[in-house]
Amino acid sequence: MIYRFLTLDSTMTEAQRLAAEGCPHLTAVVAEEQTAGRGRHGRAWHSARGEGLYVTVVLRLDLGPEDLPAITLALGLATAAAITDVADVVCDLRWPNDVLVNGKKCAGVLTELHGGAILAGIGVNANQISFPEDLADIATSLRIATGKPASLDVLLASLLARVDEITGLLQQQGREPVLRLFEQASSYVRGKRVTVESPSEQVVGVTEGLDASGFLWLRRDDGERITIRAGGVRPAASLCS
Repeated sequence: MIYRFLTLDSTMTEAQRLAAEGCPHLTAVVAEEQTAGRGRHGRAWHSARGEGLYVTVVLRLDLGPEDLPAITLALGLATAAAITDVADVVCDLRWPNDVLVNGKKCAGVLTELHGGAILAGIGVNANQISFPEDLADIATSLRIATGKPASLDVLLASLLARVDEITGLLQQQGREPVLRLFEQASSYVRGKRVTVESPSEQVVGVTEGLDASGFLWLRRDDGERITIRAGGVRPAASLCS
């Protein structure tokens, strides 16, 4: 079931309401425009009318809260696969929830648990030809990357199919194959010098893969290996030899 709206404050909010009413697995809420689109850590998601795909999918999977990190990675894989299906571009995945095209953010994932449902909020920049000044250097769209307009309906159909496929893999075979696929698809997971920013601190180091839950291992400059459970990951300058 797909619910379509011209304008919503956030597709996540409407999906939460539908989930509480018992809507089925793979119910999708789509808006042409969001007035209060939500990203991770309370950030806003730029949601201009008709230019992007703004959707929240209600998932009913036999998974627990401990699987939420792997679910986020699975959704990133699904989003990247759908973008490649539709636009024939290669995506990079930046842990934990960013999909990049040509080094710039093209899509993002927000995952929340509500009762027995998982809400998968996904935003894809599809047909933007420009972005606000504060985003211009870090964001891109499928149209900018390919020079061609993208069909939002075709993109949605591919996305729902890929979400069903890859979350099904997680449910049937566990985290390991999803984590392996994410490592293969991401230049950020291993051997990348990054800065991790959280509300409490900033950490710099080199990534060393994922743990069994899907959290990121980071080797700090002082040699200590730590587990990153949350935070924004960005490239950092290499150490001088």
